[in-house]
Amino acid sequence: MAVRRAADRLEATAARSGYRRRRHLDHPPDADALVAAATERARHGDDDALRLLYLLYADNVFGFVVAIVRDEHDAEDITSEVFARLPRALSHYKVSATPFAAWLLRVARNAALDHLRAQRSVPLAEVHANGETAELQARERLQGLTAAFAALPDDQRQVMLLRLIAGHTPGEIAEQLGRSVDAIHALQHRARRRLQQELTQSGWAPRAAA
Repeated sequence: MAVRRAADRLEATAARSGYRRRRHLDHPPDADALVAAATERARHGDDDALRLLYLLYADNVFGFVVAIVRDEHDAEDITSEVFARLPRALSHYKVSATPFAAWLLRVARNAALDHLRAQRSVPLAEVHANGETAELQARERLQGLTAAFAALPDDQRQVMLLRLIAGHTPGEIAEQLGRSVDAIHALQHRARRRLQQELTQSGWAPRAAA
């Protein structure tokens, strides 16, 4: 399939060239048609389509976001979150109205501004449970998170542990695992999506405020 082949070629090129952020990969000559096909398939969570869009545009999104938040670690997390939420966001995207790259940067801008607003004002949560109930909920939440991590494929779980627990950068993880930085980012955003699905099913997914 064309989308998968294009994603494979880009990922292989990145691995051969030792690709690092802010060194853009060349778009394939039929990029417009591929992007149109990938956006349609990505609406339904197709991994190859999401991988292709990530390889083509993650660097642009990161550069745009880091200019807003002024922190590379935060920009990495926001970039991963933008692509993790892409299937749902694409339900609001109309191909004929706006070029995909421009629309994606608008989504990234909104995510970056949301991040800045959250940093400026973090409201205190109301406490509804007594100490014993809260402790029980904390244990259950930890069990749910542990089960969600256990459900991840080995490579995704390893990347998430190195990123979130050990605090390594994507570049450091890529060197440790012998993978490209793009591959690490792709694994991370797939893992985030899988964790969100697992936590939603178990009832422990974060809930947006009304």
